[in-house]
Amino acid sequence: MIKKNILPDFNNTYPIDQVGIEERVARFTTRSIKKSSKLQAMKMVLNMIDLTTLEGKDTEGKVKQMCYKAVHLHDAIPGLPTVAAVCVYPTMVKTAKDALRGSLVKVASVSTAFPSGQSSREIKIADTKYAVDNGADEIDMVISRGEFLKGNYSFVFDEIAAIKDACGNARLKVIFETGELSTLDNVRKASDIAMYAGADFIKTSTGKISPAATMPVSLVMLEAIRDYYYKTGRMVGMKPAGGISTSKLAIHYLVMVRETLGGAWLNNEWFRFGASSLANDVLMQIAKDITGVYQSSDYFSKD
Repeated sequence: MIKKNILPDFNNTYPIDQVGIEERVARFTTRSIKKSSKLQAMKMVLNMIDLTTLEGKDTEGKVKQMCYKAVHLHDAIPGLPTVAAVCVYPTMVKTAKDALRGSLVKVASVSTAFPSGQSSREIKIADTKYAVDNGADEIDMVISRGEFLKGNYSFVFDEIAAIKDACGNARLKVIFETGELSTLDNVRKASDIAMYAGADFIKTSTGKISPAATMPVSLVMLEAIRDYYYKTGRMVGMKPAGGISTSKLAIHYLVMVRETLGGAWLNNEWFRFGASSLANDVLMQIAKDITGVYQSSDYFSKD
């Protein structure tokens, strides 16, 4: 975390050129990729996915099944990686941790009254500590969007810093719910606040509200990460979440990351996809490249 007395003035950030952002995004989607590079990119995408179940009807059995899939994406195809992490509610962290023991897959937990963020700071801190105490490697917190939209940026900064402190050794992903922030200017401002408050990752969305991740929003966040890195020397990760369901779109995101931040960010230490349904589409495309035919979706679990 950066000391408060050297923070930028969050009330006077420069405006985002929306036309310029959209033009750059359009160029990313027209890049030509060779077949061999495409297969490598799809395996990279798989290794960057956070498989997620965040439903009121979640059970230990459902979480265990998802954890099995996280390690065994498709045993009929040799050489596949695991996903990066599974993401669950705090009450399911211990179940996931036990199920993934001996693997490299991380356990992430949402916290801070996910997805609304509408609770007291004391409860949010307790929520976070509960997840960490049960073994969470990563915490995905939501910001208080109401306070942000009121212009109470100090409140948002202090809350992120407090949750970061409660994380201990766990990495902190800060979710903006960009669909509620409305403007690209607000997305940039939220990105700056989160990073200076100590975020290890910035994340677009909870996946519960539409629109979720979009390429223009994600590009604004990537450019914020780039500018922050140039100023501080500290790398921050990025996680677009929600709405990314095809391998083609995921590869467009990889191109955008590569051309905005460079190759150092092209691994699951610094880039993730929050999109469980994406895994099945990528697996179908990889199987098609290897066998020449598409497999039925019945061959892939829904978890």
